[in-house]
Amino acid sequence: MSPPSAPDDDFRWRQHNPGRVLDNALRRFEERVLELLREAGQTQTRRSHVNLTRHLDLHGTRITELARRAAMTNAAMTELIDQCEALGLVERQPDPADKRARVVCFTVAGLAWLDAFGQAVAAAQAEMAAEIGQAGMAVVLGGLARYAQARDEGG
Repeated sequence: MSPPSAPDDDFRWRQHNPGRVLDNALRRFEERVLELLREAGQTQTRRSHVNLTRHLDLHGTRITELARRAAMTNAAMTELIDQCEALGLVERQPDPADKRARVVCFTVAGLAWLDAFGQAVAAAQAEMAAEIGQAGMAVVLGGLARYAQARDEGG
C-alpha cells in the first residue's frame, strides 16, 4: 500500500503540535540535566532511570504505584528498579502497612544522587530561563502547571 499523495504541509501538524514540542523540550532538558550530572561525577544514570526517580516518594513507593505514575507496566518498572538497585540508588524494603508488599526507597547514596540531580535541574532551568527569558519561563511553567492540574482535577 502506498502512502497518500498529499503535500507534506497537510501533515505538518505531526511535527508542530503541543505533544511533539513538549516531548522535544523534555528530551533536551533531561539530556542537559544528565550532562550536568556527568560533569559533577554522576555518570551512571540514564534518562530511563529518571523515570523511576521522578516518581519515587522520599519515604518510599510501591512498585505498582511507581509503574502507574510512570505509565509503565510493572515488569518494565521492575527492570528499572533492578538497574537502579544495582547502581546503589534504591532498595526494596517491606511495606510497613503490609508486610507482604515491598516499597522502593532511596538509599543514602540515592539521596546524595537526588541532591546532585536537583542541583543539575536548577542549573538546566536557569539556562532555559536565560534562553527564553524569565517571563517566558513563568508563562511556560504556569501554563503547563494549570493544564496538568486541570487534568488531575478531572477538568
